[in-house]
Amino acid sequence: MLKRIWRGWTTPANADAYEALLRSTIFPGIEDRAIPGFIGIELLRRPLAAEVEFMTIMTFTNEDAVVRFAGASRDQAVVPPAAHVLLGRYEAQSALYDVRVPSARDGAPQP
Repeated sequence: MLKRIWRGWTTPANADAYEALLRSTIFPGIEDRAIPGFIGIELLRRPLAAEVEFMTIMTFTNEDAVVRFAGASRDQAVVPPAAHVLLGRYEAQSALYDVRVPSARDGAPQP
């Protein structure tokens, strides 16, 4: 199992609109793709001094599933045009991690 982690930042004024875009359009669009091996996506948000940080954590069964989502450059960020308008900056690359101790929520047995 793999976790694909990505971060982007907005201004405080754009934070609610960006979160709404993720919830209403971007996340449902990812789920509608019905990518074999895609398990789910989580959204984290935290306010900072001058901006708001967002982190997405996607869960996949294997690297083939990541490639089906992101393409051959599996670490390349996938940022739809509508998100570019609201983000002040974002990571160009996602980080991909092997899950060593899975969450019960991921449906895997606990060690």
